Amino acid sequence: MNLDPRSVIERARHAINAHDLDALVDCFAEDYQGEQPSHPGWGITDHAQVRRNWAGIFSSVPDIQAEILRTAVESDVVWVEWRWFGTRTDRTPHDMRAITIFGVRGDQISWGRLYIEVVQP
Repeated sequence: MNLDPRSVIERARHAINAHDLDALVDCFAEDYQGEQPSHPGWGITDHAQVRRNWAGIFSSVPDIQAEILRTAVESDVVWVEWRWFGTRTDRTPHDMRAITIFGVRGDQISWGRLYIEVVQP
């Protein structure tokens, strides 16, 4: 199945906002490979790690919401500008901005390069 890569990203955004871990993890291919070039040791090398990472985020920021600010698509690659925000369990604000570049295969994200920063108050 070949979908517009934006529809896969929109499905991921909806899953984040619904706090639906299974639906979010289903947006990623079993062989997903993710990297954070600014933090080389933080790469994701398996599907189970996607689940662990997002389970931790949902647990530590139980009201997390995701906004897509802009997207650009070229073939099967989608660039996304995000805002992820909410309140951490310690009641401090959570506000992050990110640029992600995702490769999409069919209806799943197969690889990613993520540039994520915490918004400074």
